[in-house]
Amino acid sequence: MFADKAKIYIKAGNGGHGLASFRREKYVPNGGPDGGDGGNGGSVIFVADENINTLIDFRNKRHYKAGNGENGKAKKMHGKTADDLIVKVPVGTIIREFESNKIMADLAHPGDEKVIAKGGKGGLGNQHFATSKMQAPKYAEKGRDGREYWLTLELKMIADVGLIGFPNVGKSTILSVTSNANPKIGNYHFTTINPNLGVVKTKYDHSFVIADIPGIIEGAHMGVGLGYDFLRHIERTRVLIHVVDGSGLEGRDPIEDIKKINEELYRYNERLVNLPQVIAINKTDIPDSFENVEKIREKFSATYKIFEISAVTNTGLNDLMNYVGQMLESIPQEVFVFESEYEEEYEEEDEIGYSVEKTDKDYYVVEGPIVERMLGYTNLETEKGFAHLQKFMKEKGIINELKQKGIQDGDTVKLGDIEFEYFN
Repeated sequence: MFADKAKIYIKAGNGGHGLASFRREKYVPNGGPDGGDGGNGGSVIFVADENINTLIDFRNKRHYKAGNGENGKAKKMHGKTADDLIVKVPVGTIIREFESNKIMADLAHPGDEKVIAKGGKGGLGNQHFATSKMQAPKYAEKGRDGREYWLTLELKMIADVGLIGFPNVGKSTILSVTSNANPKIGNYHFTTINPNLGVVKTKYDHSFVIADIPGIIEGAHMGVGLGYDFLRHIERTRVLIHVVDGSGLEGRDPIEDIKKINEELYRYNERLVNLPQVIAINKTDIPDSFENVEKIREKFSATYKIFEISAVTNTGLNDLMNYVGQMLESIPQEVFVFESEYEEEYEEEDEIGYSVEKTDKDYYVVEGPIVERMLGYTNLETEKGFAHLQKFMKEKGIINELKQKGIQDGDTVKLGDIEFEYFN
């Protein structure tokens, strides 16, 4: 089964926490801090693999999580960094952030890779925070959380040539006759639900990939029917073969069909209507086709190269494919790559932790870099400054931690060089 779209959840690993510990050795009663750093969390990395051609596996498995980094250990031992999680996708996969629908990456070439969710950084152990004023820091840094996203995976097929046209004009038959593809073919509308790929080899030793794009209908540019799903597969092609039914057996006007299809291309992406295009008038083995062929040539011969073909009798197909192969020789082979639109919002890094310690029955010490930083820019002699201190202690969870350690009204709290009585 072919699948060209999927929604998945990814989560990078969290960083391990740094450790607050002290040397405990014989004959060293007051050893210094020796807490090790936490390991980094694993990242989620997407890689374009040319051996995969569908997103079907992502219909069965939707959640992908990388491992967490290990916490730091005593004796300055670093926690183990987690392995990255490699997610393989087909070449031509576009990765979008689900909520905004913005492009995060376009893996357009074999081997392209992109870190979509970065693993969290491991926290620093307390060995890093010893200073001349604070020789025994009792706090360490917490590990950062890994990034997480809901994503939309969207496969835009990599093909040199796209067969376009209304349903039931014979695109699948053309593909089956001219290439190594074996599409499902039937004499009814919307036979082709999924794009089919084939490789064409011409007598001039030209070789190219051709895609049968499912029949486009009016309103496709607005998503009518399967419009978006069909049109996105044209976006990487270098040449379009516009197939029309010259027989008129279904009562359609081929000239209007050509205009309508080009209008849908233009409305979806203006670039598409400017791609090199040839017109293939199919079913010309039917006698009633003569009048339509003349009308098409009169209307479009000044703009497009026109071929009269019959996919059923294999008439004119060699000339068509030889001409297209020669066209491709003069068109750059660079794959059209979609630029990233998503700007990752980085939250401010978690501030280094603090410690709250009860040193006596009614005496509590709060210390740590965030405390020192706050005291450095706060004037506690003003009412406004003291109100800021109270807000700071509440927001950082210091008040809750004091309560957990049993603080009572009237007990003394020491922050840095200041002391004050606690009242709830």
